[in-house]
Amino acid sequence: MSQVGAPRGRTCSRTIRSVALLTSGVLALPVLAACTSDGDERSKAPAAAQDVGPAARDRIADGGTLRWAVDTVPTTLNTFQADADAATSRIAGAVLPSLFTLDKTGRPQRNPDYLESAKIIEREPKQIVLYKLNQQAVWSDGRELGAADFVAQWRALSGKDSAYWTARNAGYERIQKIERGANDLEVRVTFNKPYADWRALFSPLYPKDVMGAPNSFNDGARAKLKATAGPFQLKEMDRADREITLVRNPRWWGARPKLDTIVLSAVPRDKRAAALAAGTLDLAEIDSPVAERITQARHNKGGAGPQTGAGPASGARGPVAGTTAASASPSSAEEDGSDEERAEAARESREKKTRALAKYAKEQRGLGGYVVRKSLEPAFTQLALNGETGPLADERVRRAVARALDRKKLAEAVLKPLGLPANPPGSHLALAGQHAYADSSDALGDQNTREAQALLADAGWTPGGAVKKDDGTKAGSEADADKKKDKDKEKGENGSGTSGTDKKKEEKKEDKEADPKDSGSGSASDSDRASDEGAYIVGDNKPGRGAPLSETGSRVIAPAAVGQARWLDDADVNAQDRQPGGMAGAYAPGGTAAPSAGSASPSTTSSASASASASPSTSASPLPGPLGKNGKPLTLRFVLPSGPGSEQLRTVGQKIARMLDRIGIRTEITKVADANYFKDHVASGDYDLALYSWPATAYPATDGRPIYAKPVPASDGSLLVEQNYTRVGTDHINQLFDQAASELDEKAARDLLRRADARIWAAAGSIPLYQRPQLVAAKPAVANAGAFAFAAPRYEDIGFKDPAKSGPEQPQKSAGAKETAGATQSPEASPKESPEASPEESADGTGNDTGNDSGNESAGESDEQ
Repeated sequence: MSQVGAPRGRTCSRTIRSVALLTSGVLALPVLAACTSDGDERSKAPAAAQDVGPAARDRIADGGTLRWAVDTVPTTLNTFQADADAATSRIAGAVLPSLFTLDKTGRPQRNPDYLESAKIIEREPKQIVLYKLNQQAVWSDGRELGAADFVAQWRALSGKDSAYWTARNAGYERIQKIERGANDLEVRVTFNKPYADWRALFSPLYPKDVMGAPNSFNDGARAKLKATAGPFQLKEMDRADREITLVRNPRWWGARPKLDTIVLSAVPRDKRAAALAAGTLDLAEIDSPVAERITQARHNKGGAGPQTGAGPASGARGPVAGTTAASASPSSAEEDGSDEERAEAARESREKKTRALAKYAKEQRGLGGYVVRKSLEPAFTQLALNGETGPLADERVRRAVARALDRKKLAEAVLKPLGLPANPPGSHLALAGQHAYADSSDALGDQNTREAQALLADAGWTPGGAVKKDDGTKAGSEADADKKKDKDKEKGENGSGTSGTDKKKEEKKEDKEADPKDSGSGSASDSDRASDEGAYIVGDNKPGRGAPLSETGSRVIAPAAVGQARWLDDADVNAQDRQPGGMAGAYAPGGTAAPSAGSASPSTTSSASASASASPSTSASPLPGPLGKNGKPLTLRFVLPSGPGSEQLRTVGQKIARMLDRIGIRTEITKVADANYFKDHVASGDYDLALYSWPATAYPATDGRPIYAKPVPASDGSLLVEQNYTRVGTDHINQLFDQAASELDEKAARDLLRRADARIWAAAGSIPLYQRPQLVAAKPAVANAGAFAFAAPRYEDIGFKDPAKSGPEQPQKSAGAKETAGATQSPEASPKESPEASPEESADGTGNDTGNDSGNESAGESDEQ
């Protein structure tokens, strides 16, 4: 492993490296026959239902202002720049053209507001796509959308002109030329190389005034947009008040927006409960503790909420934690005045507790005015295994780690308390409900303790292998390990060290802090509360040098820095993909600078003595002690974030550590600052095990390759990892991705991707654990907004339900709810599970599915060939 400050790999833009098809190292897998199926798996794994408070447009009031929380005020309005973030994408979705948007199954659909048709008209000798534009589509300055806008965007993102500081270019580099068709409404795009994901291009589409010159691209769209073409337009971006104001676009030709104004308010995650309680927001993504507070507040009809430990955990109980009649009463010593100072301190403590309780009760009354809308987010959390050096460089050890994990148990711990389906993802490249989804996890195998132990034995790790004294070389950073030893030795000599007994006490204390059942939640079960781990999505905000981080650490992003402000391609993680209806490329940065030495200050605790709580599917006795080889114990360094919003992530990490303990693998859990977690550890390769998430995509051939392609050495000796932070891959995986990206037959392309996914499973560098929960607090009157799941928001349909038009409308199940029938209860079906079934909701037709797909469901599958 590498020392912090000494990068072991770097990411690289695909436009400044040659992409060669490698022909060696094909992985032989005897269990891949099932991976060539024709898509039956999708019907067996439906997508999670949306929960958006659906209502028909005629039942939504005209006018009003929606106050919608975002993490930050964006530093740029150009989604193709490295420092664009989720707020950038939300604004773009409301004010700029998206030629294709995602439906409820995560499939791209033609957007009729901008396209009459879009199809491949020639395949040989060159692929040609013909776009026919909606003749009503105009920019806010009155100019029609046309070929000039397409040409300008292609030239800016093609990667041929380094003066454009772009973050990504996937697909644009394959275009040979763009020209006007038979008239001004037709655009012909000719490709120099077949491109299966052509629907990913030109969404969003910027006006030629932004894309036409490097200066306007680099600086002209950072704080304003001269022209827009969406249902809303940008009125103001106030950095002082941390607000972005969008208003109706008077030139919009589509359905008239129901709202007058959308105000995007920058509210950090740790401040959202207070903002909601104060009534300053109408809609906000939240974490599970806040969701629990809202549910409890509605259950108590806005009362004071729990006062004796019955409230939500992780801050939901807040200042009333542990408050009992005994603790609230003065002791006899205090009453007798035997110790005046102690009595005074006790009185101050009681007064402080009383004030905190009153504040909490007031907040609960405010939170009672919201409902929680929930679904599964189109993103999955994975366990990453760094295969560059150390024990995990051996595929057998990686596979043993994977076979030790009870993925179902981990998924249930996160999702079951929320009433969400807890099925571990079976694919790295698609999620349940998507057309490309197929469960290829059989290529690795299910949890099996006995087989995991056999794999380790075959790799030479045995119970007697650690009998020699450890030289200090563990699977983690060797330099860090040596430094830690020295520091521990100094502490011991100074009398400030931690004895073995004290260390065990500290470990138990940490386990207690990390496990919600020990935090006074009132539950005696071993189940964890729902994870907001949501936290670490690679590229949730497309990172750039100095890219802002969430004040709560709830959005740790891949850093960007290669000594220049240019970013080309990256294939997963752009904020646009993070948002419903995102376009191709969830792109992490094109490069990662070497972290400065000493930038991270990890706090390390050993989990070697963790008890095994996993229930293996195949019986096998726990090994008598840690495994070793050549006198060195098998210890893996598990890096986790230490921030206040990462409790559940750490809980999942502790559960994984106990599962690994059962097969003889010890883990050394290192807790690091949120700001350093990704840049200084995951991206630089300074970890053995880590937890972070990848978003789903409608374009896996484009977006999956940089994440799972085999890293290759650069001329300077470094490793070009792109976004493959596990450093695990094979030449054949690369080949399959390249073939899929050029395969225009959809069924054949899916088959190639499923074969690639099976080999990714077998390589055991990334182990998908669970799909992340999506929790949104909303005022009950807010319609067509909330937990969007895969689908893109239709901003013109968002509004407030009109009480005067609530009428006797009969509720209907949405398409998403129908799809999930039998898999999970609709989020609005049970008052106990979700406050959506409250009286405020039931009277105004919330069951109607106007959907975020309105007008898109049948948007011309036939003309998108």
